[in-house]
Amino acid sequence: MRKIYTLLCAAVLFTACKQSGTNTTVAVSSDNKDIAKLFDNYYEDRLKLFPLEATFAGDSRYNDLLPNDGSAEFIKQSHDFYISYLNKLKAFKREDLDQADQLSYDIFNYEMNIAIAGYDHHFEYLPMNQFFSLPLTFGQLGSGTGAQPFKTVKDYDNWLKRISAFKLWADTAKANFDKGIKAGDVLPKALVIKTIPQMESMVVASPEKSLFYGPIDSLPKSFSDGDKKRLTDAYKQAIMTEIVPTYKGLADYLKTTYLPHARATSGYSAMPDGPGMYKYLVKQNTTTDKTPEEIYQLGLKEVARIRMEMDSIKNKVGFKGDLKAFFEYMKTNPKFMPYKTPKQVLDAFENIHKRMEPNLKKMFNHVPKTPFEIRQTEAFRAASASAEYNQGSADGSRPGIFYVPILDATRFNITSGMESLFLHEAIPGHHYQISLTQENTSLPKFRRFGGDNAYVEGWALYCESLGKELGLYTDPYQHMGALGDEIHRAIRLVVDVAIHTKGMTREQAIKYMMDNEAINEQGATAEIERYMAIPGQALGYKIGALKIRELRTKAEKALGNKFDLAEFHNQILKDGSMPLAVLESKIDAWIATQK
Repeated sequence: MRKIYTLLCAAVLFTACKQSGTNTTVAVSSDNKDIAKLFDNYYEDRLKLFPLEATFAGDSRYNDLLPNDGSAEFIKQSHDFYISYLNKLKAFKREDLDQADQLSYDIFNYEMNIAIAGYDHHFEYLPMNQFFSLPLTFGQLGSGTGAQPFKTVKDYDNWLKRISAFKLWADTAKANFDKGIKAGDVLPKALVIKTIPQMESMVVASPEKSLFYGPIDSLPKSFSDGDKKRLTDAYKQAIMTEIVPTYKGLADYLKTTYLPHARATSGYSAMPDGPGMYKYLVKQNTTTDKTPEEIYQLGLKEVARIRMEMDSIKNKVGFKGDLKAFFEYMKTNPKFMPYKTPKQVLDAFENIHKRMEPNLKKMFNHVPKTPFEIRQTEAFRAASASAEYNQGSADGSRPGIFYVPILDATRFNITSGMESLFLHEAIPGHHYQISLTQENTSLPKFRRFGGDNAYVEGWALYCESLGKELGLYTDPYQHMGALGDEIHRAIRLVVDVAIHTKGMTREQAIKYMMDNEAINEQGATAEIERYMAIPGQALGYKIGALKIRELRTKAEKALGNKFDLAEFHNQILKDGSMPLAVLESKIDAWIATQK
């Protein structure tokens, strides 16, 4: 959790771009070469420090490096890195900079300060869980189907070097878990129990059965016979002598050493530094000064408001019974589960895309060049995964991918909010925002390939509210699904805060969620455990979406018939991710110029 949260849900992310309309505004490049150099140097130095970020951004220069990011040496190095660059920024007077550089200054200043504040807490004592874990990301990278490229002999050799560093990372993680036990900063038992089988699933009897053998199964035909044999032998050896023992060691440690010390409580408030850690995570993930209590009260109001809308749809379709009975009806009636195969589910999402395309062109005059695909989530992580978006590479060689976990296609429910899910995770949500930002070469790279949670997830949730304008939500059950997604984010404001500051238990939070939305126990459990594992992250969605909607309403009122929705969306997206306070100042300035 040291790095500012970005879209993984496993690594780092993300406007001048392809223009398909006339009403456009292109970001201005820096006029100040010195500050531009500072931002370039920061980005270059950051990639060396966090090489996985480079890999996910499509930069292959450091694909052989895997930092031991839980070590005391690395923690000091990264802390000093942020301090150094904040001091370099202070050498510039903000008032002497042009508008584009002032925006970069404000974003950079905020990000350095929030990163530095994180070092007041020992987040390294909680190095992994079933949601946020290098061992899981390592599996995705090493499978041959993720961000790590396997196209050249050098690519294959790069991965072998990363494998050789994995054991040291795992040994450090175990040592940090030990420190956490002594300090009283430990994970809840419920999370540890879920993490153990993930580690055990990587333990195989023969290399061919390993997820990490995927690159060998797909060896390019252009490789020489000598390289094919050498790499096959090396991968077999690495899997059986390095990868398998490392995962087994993690599983054994968690099961025999750590689990007996794991806590029965659910929230951070049970740990000595928990309240301080949580307060920091709330600020980091919302980019606001809202207190946990303010967010909790906002959540209660939003839950009540959305429940009223849901009730009106229930009455509209003629359902007799209360809202909870209506939820149960939608969850269990076979007519809402029409699919037989995973392909049918994926095709249904593509159909949503095609249906909204005509209206999409009216609402967005910039669209990304980056290709887009819909894929089923890999089996090894599907059980614990949510639907998610993995960004494409900046050069377009790797597509943006919308991953859908489908454990059983016959149980995939259309009332789960398929339309709103696509708007959020895919188009125009994460795919548009992340791709347009990455493609905008006029932005400093730290902005092109970074992201603030509240902006990134706030934009995606705001996109869900565009359903009717895009010609979707005509089916009352899809509209109900969209409201279900919206109330889901409002519920997060309530339970995330209550778990970590009010002593709400895992079981109480699961019940609250099931009482207020159409979600089954398995789904609610996975969600609540996510908030336990990654505190504060789930708050950014609703906080960010409400801010973007507030800014749109402000612009509509101020500009009247001069308001252009496509241009408003361009203004939100064109300069990339930023803290919400910075975004508000930027949009206020734009409104003033339009008047």
